Amino acid sequence: MRAVDLIRKKRDGAALAGEEISFLVDNYLKGAVPDYQMSAFLMAVYNRGMTGEETARLTDALAAGGGKLRLDGVQGVMIDKQSTGGVGDKTSIILAPLMAAMGLKMPSITGRGLGHTGGTIDKLASIPGLRTETTMARMADEIKSVGFSICGQTDEIAPADGKLCALRDATATAGSPSLIAASIMSKKISAGLDALVLDVKAGSGGFVRGLDEARDLARLMVGIGSGAGIKTVALITDMDAPFGRAVGNALEMKECISALKGRFAPDLLDLTMTLAAWMLHLADTVSEEAPPQRIGEHLLKRYRDESWDYIEHGDAFKKFVEFIDARQGDPEAAFDAGRLPKAGHIKPVLSPWNGYIKRMDAFAVGHAAMLLGAGRARLGDETDPAAGIIIGKKPGDTVHAQEPFATLYTNDPQTLAEAEEALLSGVEISDREPPRRRLVLDVILPG
Repeated sequence: MRAVDLIRKKRDGAALAGEEISFLVDNYLKGAVPDYQMSAFLMAVYNRGMTGEETARLTDALAAGGGKLRLDGVQGVMIDKQSTGGVGDKTSIILAPLMAAMGLKMPSITGRGLGHTGGTIDKLASIPGLRTETTMARMADEIKSVGFSICGQTDEIAPADGKLCALRDATATAGSPSLIAASIMSKKISAGLDALVLDVKAGSGGFVRGLDEARDLARLMVGIGSGAGIKTVALITDMDAPFGRAVGNALEMKECISALKGRFAPDLLDLTMTLAAWMLHLADTVSEEAPPQRIGEHLLKRYRDESWDYIEHGDAFKKFVEFIDARQGDPEAAFDAGRLPKAGHIKPVLSPWNGYIKRMDAFAVGHAAMLLGAGRARLGDETDPAAGIIIGKKPGDTVHAQEPFATLYTNDPQTLAEAEEALLSGVEISDREPPRRRLVLDVILPG
């Protein structure tokens, strides 16, 4: 068996067998398949696609290259939430301590941001002293003591996927549905989950833009999760506009801390509580053989109200402080936002006209934040934790000419003009009030 023959086979549109996929992944991890050959394979997959069976086998091969989280003696449902990536998407940092406060266990293996999308690990790294990398043994200890753990990918956890993520970004193949699905689900299988809620973003700010394409990706991942014995559902959510008010690592961290204290932007509250409701619903059905059915409005409200109680009473916030302390971060940063990184240069962005904000393109906002230093063009790039954007007005809000509707933050003043231009290119102002934004576009269940 030779890598070049398998590349040619996929290039010509044929399906690969499980052992052929394992051969490529195993030998790439060992260094026997070089980057240039794996790049050619990724491009062939991007252009030709993969069958559901191929994608499942790729997921298995990526997961098999590392270890699996072991939590012997830990009581509670192991559950996680995973997003396909977006702009202002910070719900994992709020949901993890919330679920832990409610008695569930949340092992979250996540990543850093790429391009215009933000990464959970980058947001956490803005807390002074906090270690974002850990071992499986320490992760297990955190889940036992705190109730959740959020960590980046390590050599123990789907290491081949870590290498492939960097290569996908460098070869413009990150948007392949099969590669997205295998990357996400290999880490979830490694975490030993009982249940999983997927947040599949559809819109300009995600890797998947069309609703039909998002549905296909969601069905693919739900099928892989169910086949691995993980009770899985997927919510398809709107990513044409950013979530919350903050885009950028320390700025989003401040917004998460405010949310854990009960102060949410309306769209962030709706999305977080909806995801929490589905997580609780899955946790309640883990012991059942039948797939979970769509939540009725009465049940959705009950779960949302229950989740809010743990926010309002401070239990989720306390869990987050425990996590910071366990990771050797500065717990005082949760009480005093002034301890988080600050930008040296701030510039308000003024509205050119009176009217309603009809559109605020998430890609344009994310790209502007990246130009300011909040994101990275390549996996190894450094980010400025203080850089980013605060959005004062969102789609549906009224603005007046020369009124500030957003504020840019950076430590490099040379980036301000280009970032402002990028942001304004995605903003449309109308004299008519736009329709209300739908956050959840669809729900994909097993079967």
